Amino acid sequence: MRVPEALTSLIHEGVIDEIVRPLQSGKEAQVFLVIAREHPCVAKVYKDATLRSFRQRITYTEGRRTKGSREQRAMERGSRFGKEQAEAAWRTTEVDAIYRLRAAGVAVPEPYEFVDGVLLMEVILGHDGHPAPRLADVNLDPDDAEGMFHYLLREVVKMLCAGLVHGDLSDFNILLGADGPVIIDFPQVIDAAANQGARKMLVRDVKNLTSFFARWVPALAERRYGDEMWSLFERNTLNPDSRLTGRFEERRRKTDTRSILDEISAVEREAMQRRAALGLPPPRRRKQG
Repeated sequence: MRVPEALTSLIHEGVIDEIVRPLQSGKEAQVFLVIAREHPCVAKVYKDATLRSFRQRITYTEGRRTKGSREQRAMERGSRFGKEQAEAAWRTTEVDAIYRLRAAGVAVPEPYEFVDGVLLMEVILGHDGHPAPRLADVNLDPDDAEGMFHYLLREVVKMLCAGLVHGDLSDFNILLGADGPVIIDFPQVIDAAANQGARKMLVRDVKNLTSFFARWVPALAERRYGDEMWSLFERNTLNPDSRLTGRFEERRRKTDTRSILDEISAVEREAMQRRAALGLPPPRRRKQG
C-alpha cells in the first residue's frame, strides 16, 4: 500500500494512530480508512494540482473569494503567489462547504479536522457495519428507489437554500449509509449566487439523480425538478420544505411590437425637434432597394 507523504506526516505528529487501508482514489483525492484517537475515521488526502484530472476548474471557481484582498488580487493576476493561494483555496473549499452544509442540516459526513491538506471526517457505515457502498454499486427496490430519490431531492433543496450547488452530484458520490444516503465530495461546490453557471450545474446535478433513479421509477425521467427548484430560488421563494412537482414550463414573454414601434417613433420625433431647434433640415430618408 503506497501511503501519501501527507498521511505519513500525520502519523509522526500523532494526529493519526494507524492507516487501515485505502478506500478509493478519485480525480481530486485519495481516501483512506484510518484510526485517529482510537476511533475509525476517513482521511481524505488532496492530490497536487499536477496530479489531478479534474477539468474545467475555472467553471467551478468563478465567484469564490478569499479572506484577504491581497490574496484575491494575486489570484486574479495569476502570479506565483496567486496560484499558491488558489491551490490552498481549492483544498479548503470542501471543508468550508461541509461545515456550512452540516449547519443547514444536509446529510453530509461530520468533519473532524483539516491538517496539512488532509481532511479527517466521519466514516459512513453501511448496514453490515463496514464502510458504506456508493449508490452506484447497489441494486434498489422500486419503492425504496422512489423514496430515496425524494429524500435526496430534499437534500439538494437544502443545499441550494444554503447558497450552494454540489456541481458534480451523481450516484458515484452518494453513500448508502445505515441511516440513509449521505452526500460526499465537495471540492467543486459552487456559490449559487456568484457563479453564472450555477443554474446549469444545479439542473445537471438533479438530472443525474433523476436519470439514475428512473431505472426503477421510469416516470421520473420526464420531470424537471432542477428547473423548478432554480425558478423558486430565483424568486426567493425556495425553502427547505418547498413542495416540488417536477412540472415546469418556460415562461416566454411575448414581444410587444406596438410599444417598440412607439419608442422608435418617439426617438425619431425628438431627433427631428433637436434638428429643427438647430436650424437643420430634416434628415434625408434612405432609398429602398
